[in-house]
Amino acid sequence: MGKLPAWADVILIPLISLLLAAGLSALVILAIGESPVEAVKLMVSGALGSSYGWGYTLYYATNFMFTGLAVAVAFHARIFNIGGEGQAILGGLGVALVCLYVPWPHWSLALIFAILGGAVFGALWAAIPAYLQARRGSHIVITTIMFNFIAAGLLIYLLNELLKPLGQMEPASASFPEGAHLPSLGDLLGMFGIDMFGRTPANISLLIAIIACFGVWVLIWRTRLGYEIRAFGHSESAAKYAGIDPINTTMIAMLISGGLAGLMAINNVMGEAERLVLNATEGAGFIGIAVALMGRNHPFGVFLAAILFGFLYQGGAELALWTSIPREMIVVIQALVIMFTGALDDMVRAPLIKLFDVFRSPARDQVPAE
Repeated sequence: MGKLPAWADVILIPLISLLLAAGLSALVILAIGESPVEAVKLMVSGALGSSYGWGYTLYYATNFMFTGLAVAVAFHARIFNIGGEGQAILGGLGVALVCLYVPWPHWSLALIFAILGGAVFGALWAAIPAYLQARRGSHIVITTIMFNFIAAGLLIYLLNELLKPLGQMEPASASFPEGAHLPSLGDLLGMFGIDMFGRTPANISLLIAIIACFGVWVLIWRTRLGYEIRAFGHSESAAKYAGIDPINTTMIAMLISGGLAGLMAINNVMGEAERLVLNATEGAGFIGIAVALMGRNHPFGVFLAAILFGFLYQGGAELALWTSIPREMIVVIQALVIMFTGALDDMVRAPLIKLFDVFRSPARDQVPAE
């Protein structure tokens, strides 16, 4: 049995998996008495049919780009980082501390230090389970899951006991000062006379996420460190034989992964809420797993998958608003996408390999007669 061409592995398998998930989702929608065709039309018009819908779609997609990249970088080292949610929570704390307690004269300066704050706090939170695996042999899947709950509990304590202003009942920090308010995409385009996105939460952090996608591509495929991460992920014993330190590689990969997850807070804490609130991540850390799987752990694939999941989020909100289809239906679709792109990947891959073997030219494999 041969191998799939690169384009089929990157594009065709995710596309078929998505179609299978969509087909099963259509059956579920039919079962609850709604029309799948009308549901798709409403999702498309609500998420992509206007600049307002696009604004929300891109806002959600920005979160998923950061968390998807976080999962992808770790996975290249064969580390399954499920702690993106907790790392994003701690990244939000880092961003909030930077924005609250420094009188920034302009958002551009505040943004630079907020990026550092979010990345450092997210990386440090990821460093603990990374150390436990590298030095103590603890399973990183278990520790990162547990650290999500620890991060959530820590945030509840800090908001209620330390960061909440006096006299305020809501567990949230004070609003950031004016100098730490990021411009929205609508504001930026308005400077050039372009009226788009309106008062949507999409902001300049989308550009940072796109830069991060390019940066991860350069890191993984164009640097020595990226080669070491990939070599370690393919075979730890071979990497050790080549002189690659498994402990350092594990730590570095997780630090980068946690830093990327922490950067998500630039979008939702600094850009949208403009203060630190409970549940600001809204599950984006877990959605990043599906985004990385769907995007085959490649930055460009992560970018496209993030747009898809942003569409699902915004389209799902429109479904819940205008039909009797519950908002949780989108969770079902996401679960089906994860199931087909992850657990059932071989169910799609094996028939495709056989199909390509049938149409592959036999002459290429024949040895010429002497």
